[in-house]
Amino acid sequence: MMFVIFAAPLLFYARFWRIYPTRLMALLFAAPLLASVGVLFSPFVLLVALALDGLIILVGWLDLVTLPQRKHLSAERETLRIASLQKKHRVSLLIENRSPFRLSLAVRDDVPQEFTALPEEFQMELDPHSRATVHYEFEPSSRGAFTLEYVYIQVTSFFRLWRKYVRVPVETEIKVYPDMKQLSEYAILARTNRLSLMGVRRTRKVGQDHDFERLRDYTPDDNYKHIDWRTTARRRKLTVREFQSSQSQRIIFLIDCGRMMTNEADGISLLDHSLNAMLMMSYVALRQGDSVGAICFSNEVLSYVPPRSGANQMNHLLHASYDRFPQLVESRYDSAFMYLRTHCQKRSLVVMISNVIDEVNAHQIEQYLGTIVGRHLPLGILLRDHRLFDAADSEKLYGRNLFEAAAAAEILTWRHQVLTDLAHRGVMAMDVFPEDLTANLVNQYLEIKARHLL
Repeated sequence: MMFVIFAAPLLFYARFWRIYPTRLMALLFAAPLLASVGVLFSPFVLLVALALDGLIILVGWLDLVTLPQRKHLSAERETLRIASLQKKHRVSLLIENRSPFRLSLAVRDDVPQEFTALPEEFQMELDPHSRATVHYEFEPSSRGAFTLEYVYIQVTSFFRLWRKYVRVPVETEIKVYPDMKQLSEYAILARTNRLSLMGVRRTRKVGQDHDFERLRDYTPDDNYKHIDWRTTARRRKLTVREFQSSQSQRIIFLIDCGRMMTNEADGISLLDHSLNAMLMMSYVALRQGDSVGAICFSNEVLSYVPPRSGANQMNHLLHASYDRFPQLVESRYDSAFMYLRTHCQKRSLVVMISNVIDEVNAHQIEQYLGTIVGRHLPLGILLRDHRLFDAADSEKLYGRNLFEAAAAAEILTWRHQVLTDLAHRGVMAMDVFPEDLTANLVNQYLEIKARHLL
């Protein structure tokens, strides 16, 4: 009873300041309680238990003093505020110990559940009045804006009898955009003529050595064969010839954000694959001097980026797409194409990315893409479903697998007919797996550009 009377204030004080006993402390508390049972058998055991009670309480109070106050711990977070979907993002945490004691810490960041962090927790020993920096990487699985509000620190006392949990407010907002690292990878590979590593084929431009347009300053990405040495000598500055095939053209993306884009491939939705491909092709087209715009739609037009050229246009496309998610609604193709007709009068390459799983939507895509033939150059992209193709290619053609293979084959035959009907109406069509979309779309654009189809 005496032990409980003296230990209660200790436990209450610890609990009030978010301090909890460790397993070792629990065992020390249990020992005298068990020993006190011996009171019924021997007065000597009672004296030993009381002495042990006092010693444990004294050690507990002394060890509690070694825990730092909240003001003795600080944390800072350093990271870029923009991350790419499914790409590793580096974060640095600076932990400072301002107390006069050596501290044993466990540090964990306030990582959202949509992020996968490696490592999740750090164990460290910090000397008095010292600081340490740790690094980890997270990989976001979802786009959007996320806020990291705190850094969580667990402190263990000197004799490891107590643990204190400290929550240090360090607010950082991170915006997760579609895959942007592919843009820098493309730029690096383009400078070294290794675009084939990304699946981009080299396309010869028709008439690039005949249709001269103008002279301009040399940039590191230009072909040295196009340098005009006579003009360079006169201006004393590298000058290149630019040809008619580099003339500015217009590209409009129609991105379906409806229910058919909620399926996933490689851990991300079909819409994420579509946005990654759109940004990659936009980056390539803007480098070619073309104008790029985008319309995102579901049951209504969600966002519109007017087609413009220049490096700043990439920022507009990124901001319009980073927080766009697929919605469980039926897509209204009529609204999207009416908006296109109203806001985009000049002839453009119209790239519509969608997925078809029924005849109603397929008929609408065929109808509306067919109506803009002549006014625009339409390119319809239908994303494949791995499950259909895997079922149709199954080698176990017996039992239930036989019926699944037959159903999948029938759907694929219908899908092939949809692509054939689009081609008969003068619509360019692509049928690709989501993970192959980026390279195939860039190749298709370069071919259109080379053949002067637009």
